[in-house]
Amino acid sequence: MSALVLMVLGLGAFTAGYLLYSRFISEHIFRLDSEFRTPAHVQEDGVDFVPTNRWVLWGHHFTSVAGAAPIVGPAIAVIWGWLPAFLWVTLGTVFFAGIHDAGALWASVRNEGKSIGALTESVVGQRARSLFMIIIFLLLLMVNAVFAIIIARLFVQHPTSVIPAWFVIAVAVTIGYLLYRRGVALLWPSIIGVTLLYASMFVGNEVPLSLPESVFGLGPAGIWVVILFTYAAVASLLPVWLLLQPRDYINGLQLFIGLGIFFLAVLIARPDVVAPMINSSVPEDVPSLIPLLFVTIACGACSGFHGLVSSGTTSKQVDNEKDVRFVGFLGTVGEGSLALAAIIACTAGFATLGDWEGYYTSFGAGGLDAFVQGGGVILASIPGISESFGQTLLAVMAILFAATTMDTGVRLQRYIVQEAGTIYDIPALTGKGLSTILAVGCCLALAFGSGGGGEGGLIIWPLFGTTNQLLAALTLLVLSVFILKQGRPTVYTLAPFSFLLFMTVWALLTQLRGFYENEQYFLLGLDAVILVTAIWVGLESLSALRKAASESSESSA
Repeated sequence: MSALVLMVLGLGAFTAGYLLYSRFISEHIFRLDSEFRTPAHVQEDGVDFVPTNRWVLWGHHFTSVAGAAPIVGPAIAVIWGWLPAFLWVTLGTVFFAGIHDAGALWASVRNEGKSIGALTESVVGQRARSLFMIIIFLLLLMVNAVFAIIIARLFVQHPTSVIPAWFVIAVAVTIGYLLYRRGVALLWPSIIGVTLLYASMFVGNEVPLSLPESVFGLGPAGIWVVILFTYAAVASLLPVWLLLQPRDYINGLQLFIGLGIFFLAVLIARPDVVAPMINSSVPEDVPSLIPLLFVTIACGACSGFHGLVSSGTTSKQVDNEKDVRFVGFLGTVGEGSLALAAIIACTAGFATLGDWEGYYTSFGAGGLDAFVQGGGVILASIPGISESFGQTLLAVMAILFAATTMDTGVRLQRYIVQEAGTIYDIPALTGKGLSTILAVGCCLALAFGSGGGGEGGLIIWPLFGTTNQLLAALTLLVLSVFILKQGRPTVYTLAPFSFLLFMTVWALLTQLRGFYENEQYFLLGLDAVILVTAIWVGLESLSALRKAASESSESSA
């Protein structure tokens, strides 16, 4: 089967979903109003609340939600065959992620830019909010620690990516200054910025940079982790217009161009998909397809982290409520396109089935390496692009996705600590300095928690997907309560909530048994905490949903 067929079907589904389904949801469920004064205007402070051009905001949102996970998840999940991964990515993007991401953004805009955790208090109740924030904090901890490890490993494995990955910071700061302090129009900074970024990739491909083998007892990966969190701490304290917005925007442009180049290469090469449609001879350690598929591919189909970004940073920058559809739904389509590219690269970027099976020898094998190697082969079909440069381009793409998510994740974790300080009347935690130190300190502790070298952050990777999907399900439930209180239909949020909750709890229970049998007691305890907390939040939310439904029926009687 030609990979071109998968590309056409996938992109066609995403396009139809945005043009048709997102319009229906925006007009009939959210009822977006251009006259509504958004928090970016009402609470404008020049730091977090900043009215933003919708293209710039889309760039921030898309690159913040599209981390390395929509590459890693599909790149692992194709071990079950390309069809299950393809179906979940396309259907999940259109009918699950779209309404989840845009819904969290809209609900936050309608509630003073509150995060989904803080919003839970007014929609469900105080106890549910406290429990919800525990899940959110744990997820952010996983996201930041794991993505730092992923970036560090890519820097070590692909030293050609170092120069372009860091050069983008200088480009972003320059664009932010030109836009917000000099009043320069968006077009020329965008063109020049993208051009310089791609030029830096050619430089990086010729001038690879590697760190020393050991500094203060740390290997190269550990050193990069420390550098990354030092940068993230500083970046989280800067005004969003200076670095976060322009960095995400220019990354968004570069990444969409990169995706365009990749899909062009698929059109030119028309490689065959060598992986099986359904893999009937998976390695012995591979778990069952159901329910693990739906938590292995979280980002790229539906992700609770997106709700944190939507209600954490993006909602504070929405200039016009009508932009919610463009930013929220189109950002989702962008991530789905990245997951689609990962599926194609990891199933059609190998010469034979035997070569593919050589990568997928166990569960978790393949991953980013399969994406970079396979995608590099496909990109080499374009005249003028070598396989080496194609691999550099894809490695930089993965790093920039992960880095922008990490930037946003650390800022969000600081918000959570500050919100906790406000809720529980701890003034010391409400300031930016201490809250940032605590947030980054927890992430570093996890990243180095299993014996140094920066490898510790990966010990909770098995729980990342389940926690992420669990948060998505609970976000959809809270959103359903909010929609019901507006007197509008909830089937479009309750249906995906029910499916996600069932699959995720099933996966958590499956993992509990596995952690116990393998004597992984840290993971076992963390899994149990997440499961109990989620059930508690779910029961509180269902109670609020029944109450809202009762009040709605009484008022209409």
